[in-house]
Amino acid sequence: MKKPNLYSLALEALVELAPEIAASRENPLPVPPSLEEVLASLGPLPPQVLFLGLADDGLPVLLNLHDPVPGPLLVSGDAGSGKTAFLQNIAEAVVAMHDPADVQFGVVTAYPEEWDEVDGSAHCAGIFPSHHKSAMDFILSLGAWAHANKTRQSVILLLDDLTRIEDADQETKDNLRWLLLRGVSRKVWPIATLNPGMTQNILPWLDLFRTRIFGAIMDDQNTEFLTKLPGAELDSLIPGIQFTMREGTQWLRFWIPQNDRGEPHGTRNALVR
Repeated sequence: MKKPNLYSLALEALVELAPEIAASRENPLPVPPSLEEVLASLGPLPPQVLFLGLADDGLPVLLNLHDPVPGPLLVSGDAGSGKTAFLQNIAEAVVAMHDPADVQFGVVTAYPEEWDEVDGSAHCAGIFPSHHKSAMDFILSLGAWAHANKTRQSVILLLDDLTRIEDADQETKDNLRWLLLRGVSRKVWPIATLNPGMTQNILPWLDLFRTRIFGAIMDDQNTEFLTKLPGAELDSLIPGIQFTMREGTQWLRFWIPQNDRGEPHGTRNALVR
């Protein structure tokens, strides 16, 4: 008799409970499999992909770092929807899956203490407080690196809260705008988060993001403005672990694993194929 796949059983439970949990926020959140369990169950993945999460069918959602077509990624969701956890999941997957010579990441955040677990990794180019000059210096240096880059290495720019860029000087804004327009073709991948309530503050930046990922959003007007398309049902996503994105004419829902400390942060190849 074949031994049950505990990872598959856990994912099936998540899918089955999702509508019930969305209908009653008082229910305890389901616990997704850990990142270690997920990666072990998937087996070897192509070396050029970035792991984003798992679709309901158990196949991974991947980003091909050698294909610039998807462009920069914007992760939008209400407070508590898991935006920071999404970025942390990406960082921890980079550490688990890639050699530092191939993929590194840097983080710009108002809460650098949330990143202590990956701060000392050889994959980490730095955790930079968004209010500090070092964050602006990092974006400037990343722009210079991208202009000259002819290597195989990719750098992921994790920008937690896009609105923080409004406090930067004009040179930093110009460099970030260039990275959003041209960076992915030079192996720099900006991935930013945004609270939908702050959208009006940064309208000129939104069109620079080709790929949109959404966590739970309760306000219908915010959903309509950000998605422009029907059927997203963002108010039914489970905060903290469930996200959705457009795949062709359909909405693809997926989960992020819990981190290695047992906390929720999460082949369907939505961005690669």
